[in-house]
Amino acid sequence: MSQTRRLIRQTMTIARRDFIATVFTPIFLLFLFAPLIMVAFSTIGALGAAQAADHGTDRVRIVAIVPDAAAQAFAAADRQSRSIFRRDEEPPELVTLPPARDPAAQARAAFESPDYDATAVLYGPLDRPTILYGARGLRAADYLAVLATGALSAERLGGEMPRVTPHKLAFSRQRATLGGQNQTASLAVFGVFFLTLFLAGQVVGTMAEERSNKVIEVLAAAVPLEAVFLGKLLGMFGVAVLFIGFWGTVLGQVASLLPPAFAGMVGELSPAVGLPMFVLLFVAYFTMAYLLLGSVFLTIGAQASTMREIQMLSLPITIIQVGMFTLTLSGLSQPDSWLALVAEVFPLSSPFAMAGVAAASDALWPHAVALAWQALWVALFVTLGARLFRRGVLQSGSTRPFWRRKGA
Repeated sequence: MSQTRRLIRQTMTIARRDFIATVFTPIFLLFLFAPLIMVAFSTIGALGAAQAADHGTDRVRIVAIVPDAAAQAFAAADRQSRSIFRRDEEPPELVTLPPARDPAAQARAAFESPDYDATAVLYGPLDRPTILYGARGLRAADYLAVLATGALSAERLGGEMPRVTPHKLAFSRQRATLGGQNQTASLAVFGVFFLTLFLAGQVVGTMAEERSNKVIEVLAAAVPLEAVFLGKLLGMFGVAVLFIGFWGTVLGQVASLLPPAFAGMVGELSPAVGLPMFVLLFVAYFTMAYLLLGSVFLTIGAQASTMREIQMLSLPITIIQVGMFTLTLSGLSQPDSWLALVAEVFPLSSPFAMAGVAAASDALWPHAVALAWQALWVALFVTLGARLFRRGVLQSGSTRPFWRRKGA
């Protein structure tokens, strides 16, 4: 058996060992259903926050102090203008009051009303109204100005504003919009970041147990440390693929039950390279991001001797991942800048940046170069991690690369 085949066989043996040791345990079920637990708690918190917000906003009003003749025009303009807002963006409900002897004092008193919380109050002539607004009431004041314009127009026309009955036709684009491509790029970057943030951090602790029970010394005596590092990395990557496959299947079944309007929204997110190629590139860049960050984390975690040290490493590791994500988003907002080039070339951020490029550009040759560049850095990180572990932890004097050592 050749040296290369022996190395591949040893690597896959280590990978299979770590994969089985991780998956076939009861704790893996807790990890597998962790997103469901997170979603459940997030939903409970969101529902509580929404109920608290609704309880506070259902008493908010905008007030127009106008004569009875103008009140009807105000109400008609409000009905016509309110229809263009989504439900969560609607202005507060309109209240009209007849003017008293001192409209300015009446407007100030409206903010102290026990019946509602006034956020903006209009009074005075419609062509030169005065609008008082409170905290976060500037948009409500602008809306009252729009209503005053409509009411004044109807008043001068001698009746209601003319109604327009448009003929609306749905149109399907043949290609994605630029905004859709940018949104797809942002979602691709976030998807790779979230998956690696959630899954790659587990690689840090894979060496701690091996060091504590002296198994790593047995493995290091039987196979090259490069095979041990790469095998452990591939084994944990297999766990990540199993996790993504499970939740991808679940989400795919849920998506099939969503209304057609949701499918139309997803259609606007078409990537520039086409959906099949984009899926392949997304999988490839997630793989590279996991292997790159995982090899770095494995090297760092291999230097720790206790679980306390591994826990202390969690914060710097998270900061590194967030830093790569921030760098990528900064480059994505300026596609032709030097910042974008740095994000695409720097090995730890390159998978994130190139996933965004796949959504925004239809050129394919940069991806072949980027994947080869990232694979080179994976090999370098694995080799460097093995040599640091050999010299710093095992105190071995051999510093020659594994490919230059003689087999047994």
